[in-house]
Amino acid sequence: MIRSYLKKLSDSISEFRTRFNKKQYRLLAFWDKTDKTDTLVIASHRFVKKTNTVDRKEINKAEKLMEKYFAD
Repeated sequence: MIRSYLKKLSDSISEFRTRFNKKQYRLLAFWDKTDKTDTLVIASHRFVKKTNTVDRKEINKAEKLMEKYFAD
């Protein structure tokens, strides 16, 4: 069985996680709402974790990638 979750980790970063074969696959993402009609979801990076918490360093990495994305 595959179960999926979406959770907000900070003001701008969300986590999509799914459990498969006893492993939690996680994908951190943010939303680009600069276009008035469409919203783009940008996945910054992914990792595999066995516990329910996300390390602060992973959130920081996603935030830095988001800043770089909007700066470019």
